[in-house]
Amino acid sequence: MAHIQYVDGLIREYLLFRGLPNSLKTFDSELKNDKDKGFRADKIVEQITHSISVQDLQSLRELWNHLDGHLFSKLEHSFASAVKKLEHSVLKLYLVTAFSSNKPEKITEFFTKLAQELHSQTEWKEWFFFPFCKNPEEHQIFGVCFSKQWQDTLLVSLHNFLATIFQCMPQPALIRAEAEASLIRKLQDENQMLRNRIQAMIQQQSHPSATASTSHQSRLSTFHSQKNFERQARTSSNPQTLDDIIPFDIKPPNHIIDDFYTIAQETLTISSTAESQARGLRSLIKNISSGTSPVLGRKESLDRGKKRSGSVGSRSWNLH
Repeated sequence: MAHIQYVDGLIREYLLFRGLPNSLKTFDSELKNDKDKGFRADKIVEQITHSISVQDLQSLRELWNHLDGHLFSKLEHSFASAVKKLEHSVLKLYLVTAFSSNKPEKITEFFTKLAQELHSQTEWKEWFFFPFCKNPEEHQIFGVCFSKQWQDTLLVSLHNFLATIFQCMPQPALIRAEAEASLIRKLQDENQMLRNRIQAMIQQQSHPSATASTSHQSRLSTFHSQKNFERQARTSSNPQTLDDIIPFDIKPPNHIIDDFYTIAQETLTISSTAESQARGLRSLIKNISSGTSPVLGRKESLDRGKKRSGSVGSRSWNLH
């Protein structure tokens, strides 16, 4: 029932637009005496506690009878016992408050007016002894109602019960129209937000590099802005430090790149030399395996030369 006050304003505006001042005055005067308090549970509980605190039994009974005829009687039969229990507890709170306020005449007035209604109910048989009890706060039956825990539990239960009824009761078409219009506006806003999110995702997928660079630039700008802010804060409170003197973005000097280039060139030269040595070693091993090694070849040629000279000498020896 959150739109009741808004709908009341719409009705007031409509009556002014239609030129019905008398109807508007009647409407405003009846709103001031509204016992439903705009269907606000907190306002109704506040009115009940006010009637109890000022010991106004008549206004308390009128308000409860209005709620009973306008709300409670339209509930299902299973809620009748809960409504009766709440009513009896409210009346007992009235008696306890009267005794605590030292107003015995209010207790006498209570039983005088309600004795005929309450004497047939078993729950009230012991309570007819209440006006004659000297220390009811120490009594086994009455003492519970004097505790703050019991009183707070009663008010909270009454508030929750009224709030549940107002939430579940059927509402007129004018209030439903406003609630439905508010719901439609909320759904439209959520749909627009989802469309924007989907559009952003589509753009991010179609241009990932641009989005990444943009996000990177935004992060860098945020980082630099934060560092500048911290530097200004330190400058205003502390003397200058190294962080304020040395810049954050320092490009590497060119000679570092040249050194790396020289190392790369030397690596290439070493690798080419090693490769040539490896080729020579492979050719040597190949010659050895094939029997055409230059070392073995020289040894074999020397051996053949010795044998040839020996054979020539023997033939010459034989000739002589």
